[in-house]
Amino acid sequence: MERLFTPWRLSYVTSQDPTPGCALCRARDGADGADRLVVHVGEHCFVVMNLYPYTGGHVMVTPKRHIATLREASGEELGEMMGLARKLEDVYRDAYRPDGLNVGMNLGRAGGAGIADHIHMHVVPRWAGDTNFMTSISDTRVIPEDPEQSCQRLRPYFRK
Repeated sequence: MERLFTPWRLSYVTSQDPTPGCALCRARDGADGADRLVVHVGEHCFVVMNLYPYTGGHVMVTPKRHIATLREASGEELGEMMGLARKLEDVYRDAYRPDGLNVGMNLGRAGGAGIADHIHMHVVPRWAGDTNFMTSISDTRVIPEDPEQSCQRLRPYFRK
């Protein structure tokens, strides 16, 4: 097994987000124009573009309330999160025609959550061959659409 030592990452993995407040709450509240990435606002949850997407169209479905665990979420919040994920399955079929989807959650910083104190579900459209040699050889991901463009593409599907 190869090991890569990255001491410059220690401050990142042991510190809090350098930007004050929660990124999801800032998007929800429209702080500093962050709402430009909000796709849809429901009764208990909202859908927001991932600013650091895995592929084009990568969104997060999250409760409006700032909660860190599934245990803290109400049945209504959990139900709406799953309902929005189901809606996104149809939206992506029409808007992007993906070959599949990734749907999942990372709970807690050690579980891989970039925003550990506000639960969110990732919904990511996937295509056969969407990762290519650039990822393997150059450690670079090629994303063909800016998150703001993706947001503009997805919003109309929630108005139907």
